Amino acid sequence: MTLRAAALIALSLAAFDARADDGAAASVRVLRGATVHTVANGTLSDAAVVLRGRKIEWVGPAAQAPIPDGAEVVDLAGKVIIPGLVDTHSHIGISPRPDAAAHSDSNEDSGPLQSKLRAIDSIWPDDPGIRMATAGGITTANIMPGSGNAVSGQTAYVKLRGKTVEDMLVDPKLVGGMKMANGENTKRHYASRHQAPSTRMALAGLQRELFVKAQEYQRKQQNWADPKKRGDKKEPPDRDLALEPVVEILEGKRTVHHHTHRSDDIMTILRLKREFGFEVVLHHCSECWRVADEIAKADVPVSFIMLDSPGGKFEASRYRPETAGELERAGVRISLHTDDSITSSRLFLRSGALAVGAGMSEEGALRALTLEGARQLHLEQRVGSLEKGKDADLVVLSGPPFSVYTQVLETWIEGQRVFDRADPVDRRYATGGFQVWDRHPSLGGKP
Repeated sequence: MTLRAAALIALSLAAFDARADDGAAASVRVLRGATVHTVANGTLSDAAVVLRGRKIEWVGPAAQAPIPDGAEVVDLAGKVIIPGLVDTHSHIGISPRPDAAAHSDSNEDSGPLQSKLRAIDSIWPDDPGIRMATAGGITTANIMPGSGNAVSGQTAYVKLRGKTVEDMLVDPKLVGGMKMANGENTKRHYASRHQAPSTRMALAGLQRELFVKAQEYQRKQQNWADPKKRGDKKEPPDRDLALEPVVEILEGKRTVHHHTHRSDDIMTILRLKREFGFEVVLHHCSECWRVADEIAKADVPVSFIMLDSPGGKFEASRYRPETAGELERAGVRISLHTDDSITSSRLFLRSGALAVGAGMSEEGALRALTLEGARQLHLEQRVGSLEKGKDADLVVLSGPPFSVYTQVLETWIEGQRVFDRADPVDRRYATGGFQVWDRHPSLGGKP
């Protein structure tokens, strides 16, 4: 990293932190005159969104907007407002920029079962990639470990704001998901060491064995909690940090986010789901078009990635961009994700445009970037649509969401502006990140 780039990071972080109270000074803000895509209740022309503190107080026609005395009224005529984007699969913060060995915290390679690991213990809130994500309109993300293990660790549901991971968590009491994987990534990690799992059989066997152990651990805990079954035992069972979160999966408190590509691997996950009754979201899902009916029948949602240049490994060789639209028509609940850095977070809206170009409806694509992602994270009561009572997370666009000419102008999280394209430093993140200190000569090439 150059000294100029490092200086730009420091400057931008200071500006980002200083903006933490932006929006708190005015208790009520009225964003008036824009076209508003509510996602949940259609699209409104010449509309208004009223923000009170961290929440949305009102959405409707601009002429009917309740404007209390002292409210700040922002004229957004000609602009478009959409809900903050929800990225259901990201590695920002846990695989920070710049890509360097010092930042490599995504995969713990000491063993294939890492259920005790937590993403929150590796997330770096000062990752410039987080700033690039807000420049792309992302407000909420599911940050997770990589796919090098059969069970890679616990994910974190975060808002892209704050100085610490605790600040970032959507809710400190909210349990995140569990990252699991099958297929080539995990096989490649361990086959070279001549240890399991080097086959798909071993992958499924290890995951099944972990669930069985968790069931037994669950029974011991339940027996201890019941005085009639506890007997004369004086001490509770020893805690097992690897099994506790798996028990939460069995109890429906934690969702499995499962990396998978080939259709046979997808069917293996559905078998495990039937056997142990856990909730799962299928991620990537390159060949889910081959088993779309089975996925729909199992009522399992999909977090899909849109790629304009697919390739890289055999299991993804039958990836089809048309899959998003096909899943939508099959009745599968579908979100889109970046898998950042596979797809850059600052270009997340483009994923929706690619899905529309390949046959998905515009309404479905916008839902896949917002409300459907929120539902997969069980956050739909707070984010994903513009409705009264929800968090004031929104994005101001220069034009229609999926136009090639449209730019993200502003990103707001809980009533606070966290990205403003008019700000010179923010604009650099929108056009390439912290590396491009000289991207805009008009600014003098200075960080």
